[in-house]
Amino acid sequence: MFALLLFVATAAALRGMWSPCGLSMLSTLNPVSERARGHRFWATACWYVGGALVGSAVLGSGCALVAFGFGRLDASASVKWSLALAGAAVAVLSDTRVGGWSLPLRPRQVDERWVDRYRRWLYASGYGVQIGSAFATYIMSAAVYLVALVSVLTGSAAQAFAGCLAFGLVRGFSVLVAAAGRTPESLHALIRRVDAAAGVSALAAAAACAVVGVVAAWELAGTIPACAVGVAFAAALAYSVHDAAARAA
Repeated sequence: MFALLLFVATAAALRGMWSPCGLSMLSTLNPVSERARGHRFWATACWYVGGALVGSAVLGSGCALVAFGFGRLDASASVKWSLALAGAAVAVLSDTRVGGWSLPLRPRQVDERWVDRYRRWLYASGYGVQIGSAFATYIMSAAVYLVALVSVLTGSAAQAFAGCLAFGLVRGFSVLVAAAGRTPESLHALIRRVDAAAGVSALAAAAACAVVGVVAAWELAGTIPACAVGVAFAAALAYSVHDAAARAA
């Protein structure tokens, strides 16, 4: 369960780079912009990553508390894996929009005016805290919800906290993608390339949720049920790809 937590936390954090907030961070915190403000990008990035870790620690503390309580219930393995499978199924259906619905997206943007109002340590770490806490800004994938669920299902406060910290660390380090944009031209090209990969990132996050579900099904009932669940999830992912292509056309 802990391995799945680290896996889906990484996928959810990477997908967050394509949120309006994530793209905003690439265009706001980068070598070109920070140089214009008289700052070193790497120092700014350190403040940002530190803030993301603080934000994820807040998330982790809440998940750790619930995980501790869940662990005291001494639930059976079948109960844990059944909940993991159900959560993964909801996440996949939400991300693929099968049925035309999704979990709440929390459409809140970070305030870009902070860079003009506050000192570097405050705006960079403040952005990081919001990004790292997972639920304070745009939620780009139901994998974020699945991270919270799987962290609780570990039944371990330490593992739940560590999984959330992993989310914050990956989410924070994503700003380093901007390090390659050392000139306005290269920065614009970089952001265009990142933006162009949005569809792939969405599919990858949904696929990560599907993996959690397949593993849960395997733990519950063995290979054949796991394969059946995998086929069902693959069909949902294929529907999502086809729907996206139809909208683009």
